[in-house]
Amino acid sequence: MNKKLLGVAVAALSLGVLSASPSQAGKADDTLRIVWKESLPNVDPHFNQLRSGIIIGTLVMDTLVLKNPNSGEFEPDLATSWKWIDDTTLRFVLRQGVKFHSGEPFDADDVVYTLNYLVNPANKILTPNNSSFIKEAIKIDPYTVDVKLKNPFPAAMEYFAGPLFIYPNEYHSKVGPEGMGKQLVGTGPYVMKEINGVNRYFMTRNKDYFESPKQPAAIGNIEIRVVNDESTEILELVSGKADWIWKFNADQVPQLDAKPKIIAKLFESMRIGFLNFNIAGSGDGKNNPLVNVKVRQALAHAINKEELVKFLVQGDARVIDTPCFPLQFGCNVDAAVKYEYAPTKAKALLTEAGYPNGFSTRVVGARNAQWVAKVQEDLAKVGVKAEASVIQGAALVDLFGQGQIPIGYWDWGSYSVMDVSAILPAFFGGQSSSDRVDDKEVAALVTKGGAEVDPEKRKALYDEAIKLITERALIVPIHSFVVPYAFNEELDFTATPDETPRFYWAKWK
Repeated sequence: MNKKLLGVAVAALSLGVLSASPSQAGKADDTLRIVWKESLPNVDPHFNQLRSGIIIGTLVMDTLVLKNPNSGEFEPDLATSWKWIDDTTLRFVLRQGVKFHSGEPFDADDVVYTLNYLVNPANKILTPNNSSFIKEAIKIDPYTVDVKLKNPFPAAMEYFAGPLFIYPNEYHSKVGPEGMGKQLVGTGPYVMKEINGVNRYFMTRNKDYFESPKQPAAIGNIEIRVVNDESTEILELVSGKADWIWKFNADQVPQLDAKPKIIAKLFESMRIGFLNFNIAGSGDGKNNPLVNVKVRQALAHAINKEELVKFLVQGDARVIDTPCFPLQFGCNVDAAVKYEYAPTKAKALLTEAGYPNGFSTRVVGARNAQWVAKVQEDLAKVGVKAEASVIQGAALVDLFGQGQIPIGYWDWGSYSVMDVSAILPAFFGGQSSSDRVDDKEVAALVTKGGAEVDPEKRKALYDEAIKLITERALIVPIHSFVVPYAFNEELDFTATPDETPRFYWAKWK
């Protein structure tokens, strides 16, 4: 949404040109009204790959442990203590007296059921990389569980503190993923009361919530609504129909922050944006130029990253040359091959590859139409004619995994895990539908790195993987993200770099 569109939105408000919409936002009815653009095909966090799914998961469900975003320390959640028995066995002692929202008591059976369910390929969860390091979970007694790993995996605690939400075994075994998608049940600080397709979610505070670092929630109700576009999202906030929005165009922040009763800010995120190439299963390249490494290197030289970051992403965003966020363990910037902006070199590489006049392709993104248009513009300068479009994130994941999108303008937040094991296996490990590069040498390095206990040896393996990924231009890293937030000035809210808004900590001023 550009400045002109924001002006149109405000003009519409002044004329009263508004469709029927929910009640006025604010603290009067103790309901935090959130509006975003990302719809969920299934609200179960193990059956979607979207950030919105993680956020709802943190509200309704719990994990064994939590990671404090300020101190970086692990803290008890559903587990009160934990220890390594050996290199591949992690023991959790569980919290007693906790109940799921359905009334089902929480115990070791739920943890064992959940983890063994997640690692069973027959269940076809959409986030297999988050649990692929687990061999099995074993019940020791009603409140003690041993988790056996396939191999030593130093980053295990990061995952137990992040995306491994615990199911109620009795309820889930009856209703399955489809039932959880219709009525999500957990132990979390909020109880899911209503799911209206993919467009609306309504939650109420869990009055019986246990003593977790999440604390008993301060706000009584949360309503999340999904809208189709940025102009509607901003209009809802400016009109007072929403309390909180995010991930709109960064250039709107100053204008929104100047509006009465609105606070707008840019917060840095560990999410990175990159071009993901569909290479796997493409034969000799006659029908897919992306098979040719020189073509991919040419595209890497064609993108003016600095310009895109400065004028479009903005804020504290930085140019990224690595297939990971630089602050993650194992993400060595010096190991990466850098591609400077060089259209002449890009054209020469295309000629060497047999495409002196370029070729036609498609670039599809899920975040920002202006960013995708900028890539389209840069590619056109070297003779590559790219059809550009923006679709829902879930659709991008599905269609790219099916091989129907040649170039995806992808982004990845690593499930807020500060370790490259949360990103490299997803795109280069050979186990995910998002991995369409099919590079067995890189996959072997990524796998070995994930299992290596010695930190220095682990870094060396990841260094080699990053070198090959960038040398072969298997993807084109472009930028880090800054996340624009705008919210009601009566809301006490603080963002964190892991891009997981902790609404259970939010409160009214």
